[in-house]
Amino acid sequence: MSSFVLDASALLALLNEEPGKDIVAEAIGDCSISAVNYCEVVGKLMDAGVPDDDARHTVDLLNIDIVDFDAKLAFQTASLRLATKRFGLSLGDRCCLALGIARKATVLTAERNWSKLKIGARVRLIR
Repeated sequence: MSSFVLDASALLALLNEEPGKDIVAEAIGDCSISAVNYCEVVGKLMDAGVPDDDARHTVDLLNIDIVDFDAKLAFQTASLRLATKRFGLSLGDRCCLALGIARKATVLTAERNWSKLKIGARVRLIR
């Protein structure tokens, strides 16, 4: 099982060569990502004009474990709603955190407000 879970913001930092990319690059061989967050990343690449197949291929080359969003993760994600509501977290954000909690992995993100969360997730800011 992976030691790290990637938030979409972390993977996009790597792909777009943004600040924090070095931290993600160091961990990339030991990462997983929720299928929901994978969808966010591929969607953002497509929004930027990357053709569908190229967007998929770009992420696939990194050999990141893409974890299916099943009923167990759905329930874990829903259970985070109340505790994260005041921080304005999206469904995708909660999916990422739920996977980190379930896998007892460190979540890599660029989202600064996640460091304030007290939900049992280990969060490492990439910038």
